[in-house]
Amino acid sequence: LMTSLFNSSQEIVFVLHGLNVTQTNRHIYFVFILILYILTIFMNLTLIFTIVLEKMLHDPMYLFLCNLCFNGIIGSSAFYPKILFDILLDTHVITYNGCLTQIFLTIYVIYFYVYCEFTNLTVMAYDRYVAICKPLHYHCIMTIRKVWTLILLSWLFSWLEVTIGIGITISLPLCGVDIDKLYCANWAVVKLSCVDTTLSNVYGLVLTFSHFFQSILILISYVNIIKVALRSRAERRKFMQTCLPHLITLANFEMSLFFDVMYVRYGSNTSLLALRNIMAVEFLVVPPLLNPIIYGMNLTHIRKSVGQMFKRKFAVRR
Repeated sequence: LMTSLFNSSQEIVFVLHGLNVTQTNRHIYFVFILILYILTIFMNLTLIFTIVLEKMLHDPMYLFLCNLCFNGIIGSSAFYPKILFDILLDTHVITYNGCLTQIFLTIYVIYFYVYCEFTNLTVMAYDRYVAICKPLHYHCIMTIRKVWTLILLSWLFSWLEVTIGIGITISLPLCGVDIDKLYCANWAVVKLSCVDTTLSNVYGLVLTFSHFFQSILILISYVNIIKVALRSRAERRKFMQTCLPHLITLANFEMSLFFDVMYVRYGSNTSLLALRNIMAVEFLVVPPLLNPIIYGMNLTHIRKSVGQMFKRKFAVRR
């Protein structure tokens, strides 16, 4: 029946079950999510403008942080506007073409955000390794040219990963209409395929091993960093101030992403819908909001610069 439906001229409509739980209190959910979105954008933009406007913050570590915040805005903006729009609707359905468009646009950007976040965190670990383990050679190794090259490569590498994955997905013929997510996630659509999905599974494993290798690089970097940090009080202070925020950010992002990936592939559809929703969006909500707060509180130069920037603004208004 489903095969004949997909081969017919009828317009296919997918049902997004993830939003069913929001129907009773959707206006409350709308206000809460809108506040989260505004706060996320505000926090990230504050750090970006602070780093861009303050010349003393034009060091590699802060430029990588600026890139992290910019990527957080991209990920949030790919998710929040769509979910805010969907919450106010009475029915949560999407056409086949609309779902493919969403994969191309929203999900393309979301997955780009995920891959770019992971790659940028790997680059930041390398930067901290050079800063603490090879402090005398830091400015020779981490030149501005190299910093911008690493940032560009992180974007290009992420774009390539997403493009291949989305290309594989849209080539699959589908035999189902029920998507148990808040949005048309890539793997949620792959599971509706009526043909063998070995290619998608293999590519998923390639991506897994690729990011696992990045995790190994981060682990090696921090093993060496901790060894050096234990030698003196000054190095321990430097570790706590510059490396601890990165570790918290990394752990938060990896755990959020791990739970989402594991649940999408192996989770049960019989569990609470609210729990499934939280696990599906945690990596899109928590890291972009938490990152600027963590770095803003822990990095003295940023904390002081943000304070000075707001003081100047209030002084001008007076």
